[in-house]
Amino acid sequence: MAGQRLQKIIAASGLCSRRKAEKLLTEERVKINGEIALLGSKANPEVDEILVDNLAIPKTITTKAFLLNKPAGVISSCVDPHGRKTVLDLIPKRIRKGLHPIGRLDLESRGAILLTNNGELTLKLTHPRYMHTKQYHVTIKGIPTERTINKWRNGVIIENKKTLKAKVDLIDIHPQQNFSVIRIILKEGRNRQIRKVGDELGHPVLDLQRTSIAGICLDQLKEGEWREISSSELESLSNLK
Repeated sequence: MAGQRLQKIIAASGLCSRRKAEKLLTEERVKINGEIALLGSKANPEVDEILVDNLAIPKTITTKAFLLNKPAGVISSCVDPHGRKTVLDLIPKRIRKGLHPIGRLDLESRGAILLTNNGELTLKLTHPRYMHTKQYHVTIKGIPTERTINKWRNGVIIENKKTLKAKVDLIDIHPQQNFSVIRIILKEGRNRQIRKVGDELGHPVLDLQRTSIAGICLDQLKEGEWREISSSELESLSNLK
């Protein structure tokens, strides 16, 4: 294997993100074969000894990736200082070591969230340049007009920045109960974006469920349950461009 940039190797090990790995290198906390490494240094992970804070990076790393159907009320973090249940608490202890969630769903939201030990995969699914799709089923207050749906599709200014165009379809209405269900497909993931757009357009979100990420779908997976990502799914995620 040819030499790879150290930040890529460290991120792929699941230790941290590539950005964090770059910070570790600038802080001189990484060594290759006993020598302090620099930002831009390369190594062969199958041959060279790579230490981060004197802890060895494994020479062979098996990528683990899981799809979880997150219930509302569960935190999208590895740990919570307030003692609330996290997404890792829903994964058996025997396999959760090294896992972290890719991206987030807010506390009140539910649905698809991916977990992995692979920092490169995390980068591909969180960096804006990859533009993968995420699909949501969203229950909103009221019955939106076609004009309102078109506004949602074409972008809405929240926090002084317009959202990207999105695919938005009205799929169910309940006039007597005064709520509707819409399907939204996004290629961006700003903090609480759907909820903020709903508020801006006068249709607050009552329930939000993410049903797929980059083509990986919940299908029949029940809330609180998880499954391992198949090899073909993992390959498709790894090939995102």
